[in-house]
Amino acid sequence: ADLGIITGGIRNEENRELALEMRKKCKIIVALGTCACFGGIPALANLSTTEEMMEQIYSKEKGTEKSDSPSDKSLPKMLDRVYAVDEMIKVDIHLPGCPPTPTHIAELLGAVLEGKSFALPERSVCDTCPTIREKQSTGGPIKRSLQNAQFTPGRYDNMRCLNEQGLFCLGPVTKAGCNRILGADPSEEIPRCIKAYMPCRGCFGPIRQGSNPTADMMGSLSYIGRDPKEIVDRVATINRFIGSGRLRPQDK
Repeated sequence: ADLGIITGGIRNEENRELALEMRKKCKIIVALGTCACFGGIPALANLSTTEEMMEQIYSKEKGTEKSDSPSDKSLPKMLDRVYAVDEMIKVDIHLPGCPPTPTHIAELLGAVLEGKSFALPERSVCDTCPTIREKQSTGGPIKRSLQNAQFTPGRYDNMRCLNEQGLFCLGPVTKAGCNRILGADPSEEIPRCIKAYMPCRGCFGPIRQGSNPTADMMGSLSYIGRDPKEIVDRVATINRFIGSGRLRPQDK
């Protein structure tokens, strides 16, 4: 085949075998979506061993009837952790997003048909955000994103930076492009979360390969006078989209 598209990360032997087979049979492999590109939210399971994860799901979870972990030999064997697709095979094109935008998908397919390269620009959400930044916090603790930001409806350029307001926003370390619209000037596209007066949750993943989003985010918060230790559930919140290769079981 000329083109193979893989969605989702690689969690079990079946996923791995399918990815290897597609690599053999396809000229171009596309990792489509943040889970395929970086592991996504499922990669948070890498913070525990497979045994700990299964025990939590089937034995300890309050909303689940307690039972033994599945042992049916017909089920695909679990790998030791969640892998992004490019940790298993060579990937030619990465298109992150949770979900990717229809416009990006159309642009990707168009580029492939024309024999052109395709890659998203290495820009952060903050690079495309119209909010006002004064490089210092407004005071008070870092709040949960369920609390309302201060804003004037329809005036995104009149809204103070959400991190400065105390709403934890992953814009500084997240790749831009979540609101790509066909035919629009990319410089005029307001990030989707910001358009809803909500902080960025990081769904387009790291800005570039090899970056360290955790350290960069801590530095960004400290720069405006925020204490990263105030982040609610910071292990899960910061690590949601940093990449499966960076996540390992935590000491209990």
